[in-house]
Amino acid sequence: MDRYRVAAGAEVRLGDWDPEDTGGVDRDTAKHRIEELNHRLEALQELLYAEGKHKVLVVLQATDTGGKDGTIRRVFEGTNPQGVKVASFKQPTPLELAHDYLWRVHAHAPGTGEIVIFNRSHYEDVLVVRVHDLVPEERWSRRYDHILAFEQLLADEGTTILKFFLHISRDEQKERLQARLDDPSKHWKFSLGDLDERKRWDDYRHAFEDMLSRTSSDTAPWYVVPANHKWYRDLVVASVLAATLESLGMAYPPPEDDLSGVVIE
Repeated sequence: MDRYRVAAGAEVRLGDWDPEDTGGVDRDTAKHRIEELNHRLEALQELLYAEGKHKVLVVLQATDTGGKDGTIRRVFEGTNPQGVKVASFKQPTPLELAHDYLWRVHAHAPGTGEIVIFNRSHYEDVLVVRVHDLVPEERWSRRYDHILAFEQLLADEGTTILKFFLHISRDEQKERLQARLDDPSKHWKFSLGDLDERKRWDDYRHAFEDMLSRTSSDTAPWYVVPANHKWYRDLVVASVLAATLESLGMAYPPPEDDLSGVVIE
């Protein structure tokens, strides 16, 4: 899965990344592998929680219908909610707007033994803010450096950071929006505002490219995940996460007491 990782300093052009890519894996094979990874992640997350030494932050960004919710649902299926949390960052409240843009984010960073998933994130402040011209360019353009420094702070304090951009095509987005419109049970997911955002596809594309180019680092890398096929999207994210957790060299802590010779009567 390293081929989906954006090297630090690399210039990203999304036209070079195929959202239809399946890595030569068929759907049935991928689903079987995802099931295996779910069991492995369940065990790794329990180990992370029990050891209580590491912190893991997973950042998900995508266009509308990109599949952030579905990724969370499928990849983290079976994990213990005591140790896995999801934070969503939508339109800022008046209180949040009264502070710097990272103020509302920092409080949701993972604690020791936790996995925290950002469903959208601090990157909204170089995406939506930019595309909708909510603040001047001279202001939002400085935020790339702020974000790199913020993530380096988290990494220096023991947080492992993985960032996934779920990459879908414009045609795929059209199909997914149409599916929501055609299914009354999914109308709650549909907003006329989604159509306005779709008209800004090219603007968002440029913003995503700059985000990926300027904020992928050795300590907080971006992965461009082919996401037209949901099953392959899930396989990529689960594979990267499992491999990263395994690389931490975790171990269960020893018991506080000497348990040799203990008999339960």
